[in-house]
Amino acid sequence: MRPITQSRKLQDVRYDVRGPILVEAQRLEAEGHKILKLNIGNTAPFGFEAPEAIVADMTRHLPDSQGYVDSKGIYSARTAVAQYYQSKGLRETTVEDVFIGNGVSELITMVLQAFVDDGNEVLIPAPDYPLWTGAVSLSGGTPVHYRCDESNGWDPDLADVEAKITENTHALVIINPNNPTGAVYSEATVRGLVDIARRHGLVVMADEIYEKILFDDAVHHHTATYAGDDVLCLTFSGLSKAYRVCGYRAGWVMISGPKHMAEDFLEGLTLLSNMRMCANVPAQHAIQTALGGYQSVDELIVPGGRFYEQAKLASRLLNEIPGVSCVEPRGALYCFPRLDPEVYAVEDDESLVIDLLRAKKILVTHGTGFNWPEPDHFRVVCLPDEEVMTEAIGRIGDFLETRR
Repeated sequence: MRPITQSRKLQDVRYDVRGPILVEAQRLEAEGHKILKLNIGNTAPFGFEAPEAIVADMTRHLPDSQGYVDSKGIYSARTAVAQYYQSKGLRETTVEDVFIGNGVSELITMVLQAFVDDGNEVLIPAPDYPLWTGAVSLSGGTPVHYRCDESNGWDPDLADVEAKITENTHALVIINPNNPTGAVYSEATVRGLVDIARRHGLVVMADEIYEKILFDDAVHHHTATYAGDDVLCLTFSGLSKAYRVCGYRAGWVMISGPKHMAEDFLEGLTLLSNMRMCANVPAQHAIQTALGGYQSVDELIVPGGRFYEQAKLASRLLNEIPGVSCVEPRGALYCFPRLDPEVYAVEDDESLVIDLLRAKKILVTHGTGFNWPEPDHFRVVCLPDEEVMTEAIGRIGDFLETRR
């Protein structure tokens, strides 16, 4: 029997958030070690619970959720999403512009499969949420990374974005608020990115899953607002983070702009939507309740709230470690600290975080796993309570002391 190998389509696909480091963590757990997992933004293990109204509404609709529904999603959920964007100034948004999916991750993959041809280039930020890079590659496209400027609060370098555009460039991905850096882009930055897309005829894909997790004076600017009626914009968001229901897998993509120019693409997206029958039905019933009800996330993002306090604490403690600097996050759930190469001679950051895992039983993700080009960063999830966070970063500091 010949060896059974993976598809060659996977040769350029990586997802290191759950890659070799997680395999090593699972091995250590099997040996009886307790691992603190700061590698993924999963709210439930850290004591964050869904709003009661969301759970109750989904439970109430379980008897009505046993069959397939419209492949684009149930009407009430799509209406709620459309009305949400109408309230943000996108008055032309209708229920037909919304697709419901099993989280944003599924929708990113579906959209790119419907959109990308072999050799098409898609501009993606560096660092990025690695699913974007992996899904472009899996679709046969070529991910091209534009640099975000750490010295400027991790804002995208607009000149670098434009310099990376070729005749094969078809789309521009914007992740705002940003995972992994915690940056929240100014109106000028969002406008600048959209203007680049407008000048070069690019489709904009806006990942806004963290739009409600903002700190201090940070303001989220919906990309679609500036795309207008002449730039096709696909806006991705969902319930996982702001409503603490990662496991429900309830997300959406909303299409705005010149849809009449994209009818063929949208037909393809509908085809893929039909092929998977429909998204998880029970969780779709949570969407209307979530968007229309009390926004409990607001309590978490102000002084005294856990998201706020833990992000501030993590940033401060990381900056106190010699040779480590961290831009304070303005949103999302992460810190992306830098290791000064003059202090830490790191050649392989994946090996570094595996050594940290073995030595201190702390699981983080290396920076090159987010397609950052140098081995001098890592990402920390800011979800543990303050006592656990202090202990975890203390262990990281102790480990790094051995590497200076």
